[in-house]
Amino acid sequence: MALTDNFAYIPLFAVCIIASVILFLLMRIKNKGTARVSFILFTATVVVLFTSLVAAIMQLTGGGGEEPKAFAVFATGILFAAFLLIPYCLMLTLFEPQQIVKLVPKSVNRAAAAREQAARAEQTDTQQLLSDSSYDSKILDISRDFMVHAADSYMSEGGLSTFLDYINKTIAEQIKADGGAILMIDDFEDLIAVKSFEGDFPPPYRLPNDMPHKPVRIATNFKFASFPFSGNIFGEVATAGKPELVTDPNSDDRIYQNGPEEFLECGSYIFVPMKIQGVVFGITAFARKHGNELFTEDELRTTTTLSDFAAAAIKSYINVTDIIESSKITKETEISTHIQDSLKPAKLPVIPGLQIGTLWNPAEGVCGDFYDVIVSRKDRVSFIAGDIAGKGMNSTIVMIMVRAMLRLVVNTKQSAGKILTWVNKGIAGESFSNDHFGSVALINYNPEEKVVEFTTGGGTPVYYYDSSTQSIAKISEPTEPIGVEKTTEYKDYVQKVKSGDIIITYTDGLVENLNGEGQQYTKESLLKVISDNHEASGKDIAKAVKNDIKKFSGSAVQHDDETLLLVKIQ
Repeated sequence: MALTDNFAYIPLFAVCIIASVILFLLMRIKNKGTARVSFILFTATVVVLFTSLVAAIMQLTGGGGEEPKAFAVFATGILFAAFLLIPYCLMLTLFEPQQIVKLVPKSVNRAAAAREQAARAEQTDTQQLLSDSSYDSKILDISRDFMVHAADSYMSEGGLSTFLDYINKTIAEQIKADGGAILMIDDFEDLIAVKSFEGDFPPPYRLPNDMPHKPVRIATNFKFASFPFSGNIFGEVATAGKPELVTDPNSDDRIYQNGPEEFLECGSYIFVPMKIQGVVFGITAFARKHGNELFTEDELRTTTTLSDFAAAAIKSYINVTDIIESSKITKETEISTHIQDSLKPAKLPVIPGLQIGTLWNPAEGVCGDFYDVIVSRKDRVSFIAGDIAGKGMNSTIVMIMVRAMLRLVVNTKQSAGKILTWVNKGIAGESFSNDHFGSVALINYNPEEKVVEFTTGGGTPVYYYDSSTQSIAKISEPTEPIGVEKTTEYKDYVQKVKSGDIIITYTDGLVENLNGEGQQYTKESLLKVISDNHEASGKDIAKAVKNDIKKFSGSAVQHDDETLLLVKIQ
């Protein structure tokens, strides 16, 4: 008998031990009730334990001659266990378990209450809500906090995760939700994954069949869950890109009722896609438990507004971190330069009745110049030029905040002066902006009435070329820069315009450009070029200015950003 034959019984005894452990664990699971254990699993485990034990004893006591018989006994046992398990597995694979629905005697009353709340929501005057100053101010304060926390998150250990938790908690508090979640799209995996979760959130998706219906297990499953873009409410909202209010989950086929436990019963939900420039990159989701007051249309609008602010803040955070990670830049000024460049409009919009000319020439390093063109409504096109003082990351953060806040609030019905006053309150007094202030010109043009409404903060001026008199005049007044004093209020100015007129704004770096002899370019030189080329298109006027400055400065070193934004009325 070979040496290996003497020890052939050892693996069989090992199988006995493993089967015994499995049998013990199955009994513990059944006693504790943490999961359902099928009788078939018990039977199959006992068969494997018994046959392996018999085969091991035959091999140990019978010697090499008993080896074929022992193997036959063991193989027969394994085969029998497999025949027990295969039908069981097929049944779980091919058949859907029946959904258990808990009867709700007051369902009629709940449906009536839902209809009554929906009717009250429809009577709410949306325009009055948007024009309410206290409401707008509150929303602006929250948006400011989002931007501040985005800036703080760059240096915090939690990073984006902590920032998302703050947004989730803030919106949930505003709409009095029982639970909330933020999900982000993973473009590489084609999934939408939960990145923040808090509170009680009855899962509106189908739970795994083997998931124990325990609150802790359900919450843990949702916290780390990922979903495809079909077959669940999260993926479908992300795909459609439209906010959803669900007040009757029983009649919504996108909501899965897991039940029958009370804590799993679905109540009302709000789902809002987060998107930038029409591209969805995540969603916010909030829930109220079954039996609690249903969400309303007003709360949907509030969630949508705050989610839009959150989207801008999150996207700014992601853009900054992506730049840092992809380019692996170590110098702060180089990082800021890339951020500043990424915020410049990639392409100017084509606006009927207007010709836009721009010149943007950043100096080496960063000085904080930026400009923007925003088509917010059919009766408002906004033009913005700004210059944030100082250099480095803090100045860049202030620039990002000013730009983001302006982009988010210009679509309200508030005037230019009121909007800039709000932005100033959001910036002034923050620890990172104490030494950083800025100049901004905000110009709102109404193409229907051909009226320009504008305001300025700091020294960024606004000039008006009158085509009828062929003259240029300054129509703005110097004011307190933004970010200095919270109580500063900015005035509105109005200018009627006509075909051929030009509105001009620029930053000080343009007219303070130096030549090799230390002489400044001056505003007189700038305005003369514009006046001499007033019959050209807006784009060609800006090109003429650029050529004139280049001719003037020659090979002299540029010390400040140069920005020009002009709008010619057709």
